[in-house]
Amino acid sequence: MTVPQPATTPPLRTPAAVAVVVALAVALFSLSTVETLPVGLLPVIAGDLDVSRSAVGLLVTGYGLVVAVASVPLTHLVRRVPRRALLIVLLSVFVAANLVSAATPGYWVLLAARIAVALTHAVFWSIVAATAAGLFSPEVRGKVVAGLFSGLSLAAVVGVPAGTWLGQQAGWRIPFVVMSAFGLLALVTVTALLPPMAPGGGHASVGAEPSVRRFAVLMVTTALVIWGVFSGYTYITAFLTDVAGFRQSAVVPVLLASGVAGIVGTYMAGALVDGRPRHTMALAVALLAAVMWGLYLSGGARPAAVCLVALLGFSMAAMTTALQSRILQVAPGSTEIASAVGSAVFNVGIAGGSFTGGLLLPTGAGVRGAVLVGGVLATGALVVLLCEPWAARREPVREDLPEKVSAL
Repeated sequence: MTVPQPATTPPLRTPAAVAVVVALAVALFSLSTVETLPVGLLPVIAGDLDVSRSAVGLLVTGYGLVVAVASVPLTHLVRRVPRRALLIVLLSVFVAANLVSAATPGYWVLLAARIAVALTHAVFWSIVAATAAGLFSPEVRGKVVAGLFSGLSLAAVVGVPAGTWLGQQAGWRIPFVVMSAFGLLALVTVTALLPPMAPGGGHASVGAEPSVRRFAVLMVTTALVIWGVFSGYTYITAFLTDVAGFRQSAVVPVLLASGVAGIVGTYMAGALVDGRPRHTMALAVALLAAVMWGLYLSGGARPAAVCLVALLGFSMAAMTTALQSRILQVAPGSTEIASAVGSAVFNVGIAGGSFTGGLLLPTGAGVRGAVLVGGVLATGALVVLLCEPWAARREPVREDLPEKVSAL
């Protein structure tokens, strides 16, 4: 079912619209880098602030939990705030909080600053795709999302490794200053070029083909596949050293290859998803399931392990791009609330997968057992996703749905 679209956002000339999307991608790059930066700098931060490594680990775990819990209620709370003004506030908080992180005198101030960034992340992630897609025609939503999410892929390939290296060389506070500068660049660009956008304005503010059941299937699929993948991926370093037999020094190049493959996966999904959104999502989930089974069955062979880890980065990036594009299509109401739900489910999957893998790691199953669980859950996710047409056929037709959706 296609719904009437709300009034469109004042049009931008293509160069200005592209500049805004690039700025938003830079902001996503900064947010994603900051989210996991303490992992690479864990011993440096712990030594400087005189706290345990587990306390520094809480800076990442707590961040993810805040995003998971706060995404939906915060997005609902700010649903009537004009999007340009909201983005300016969010990016300003991000810049300020990272400067506070860099200047912190102690652990608790750093933790408070991290919570502020996580709250910013929760809302920013929920509104950014609809905002960016609304600047272009509906026919290129997938390509816009792919361009936007290139910031996520670059964070994994460039942001975290470079931030870790810089922190080790110049002190852990410097990378937070650099990320704050990137945030400031995005803030200036958005302030200068993004036109005022009314809440709910533009074609991307509501689902093009709203469906409660299709959206529910999408969320169950996401929870299962992310839970499964992160059961093994969280401990991929242990897998590469203990199962595949790589030296510790060889792990970084393998993970770098995975990150580069992720960039390719983002753009390939962007090229396909506008024409075949459901098939692109299904293909990405199928690849993830195949990779997890492949790692379990043949990951002990080094060439196979390298290829499979690279394919994992490719398919994970493709799945994330296809997921966001699919949310914009089947959201049963506001795409921003739907994106917030997707973000919460995604983060719950990450936390659950990490927890599951952590339980298995010290047992006889070990890291191979965690990968096996990942394969089983990802296969279950694919089965659920393939049932989507059946679920949609059983969905009752609501004649008033277009009016209710366009009113949100």
